[in-house]
Amino acid sequence: MSLNHSPEMQNKLIARVPDITGRALPEWFQAIDNGPSFLRCDERANWLADEHGLTHGYAAAIVIEHERQRRSRMGFM
Repeated sequence: MSLNHSPEMQNKLIARVPDITGRALPEWFQAIDNGPSFLRCDERANWLADEHGLTHGYAAAIVIEHERQRRSRMGFM
């Protein structure tokens, strides 16, 4: 599974997450933080999709956004 979306597609997917999943991004970020300690983003996306019944596209978008915000908080961007 590829975790590479165009920036436009990433933004569209992220904007739809609450409507499609019924959960806001902070809730998904908490699920990732409380989930297994996978090192790779694709492993986290696969787990999120399998554990929570998400499509891989939405799971990947959530993981990418989680990583982006985490890096931003840590000053890595």
